[in-house]
Amino acid sequence: MGGPVIISVDPAAPQPPYEQVKQQIEDQIRRGELAQGTRLPTVRQLAGEVGLAVNTVARAYKELEADRLVETRGRNGTFVLASRSQVDDEDTRAAAAAFARAARRAGLSLAEATRVLHDAW
Repeated sequence: MGGPVIISVDPAAPQPPYEQVKQQIEDQIRRGELAQGTRLPTVRQLAGEVGLAVNTVARAYKELEADRLVETRGRNGTFVLASRSQVDDEDTRAAAAAFARAARRAGLSLAEATRVLHDAW
């Protein structure tokens, strides 16, 4: 179920360390290196491995959870929920449905709604 989480943090980088951790885990999920169901290291374990404060890694995990990429299951740990493409697909479908409802309420035809979407693109 995917390989180990390999993270490196550059203290000289413009992004804060928590963003670096979040982005690297997100990238590994998107590339399929961390498959759905993969258990991530504990916050303490990862913090120790990369030399960061526990709260820094906890913030990265919380943001990944807010993006619906991982799920924390209490004492059982934090697990990869879905690939980024699956999450993006769900979000896109929900946004499209909301747009279609709004376009119908506004009395737009499909062609007019498509033009609005095209213009926004």
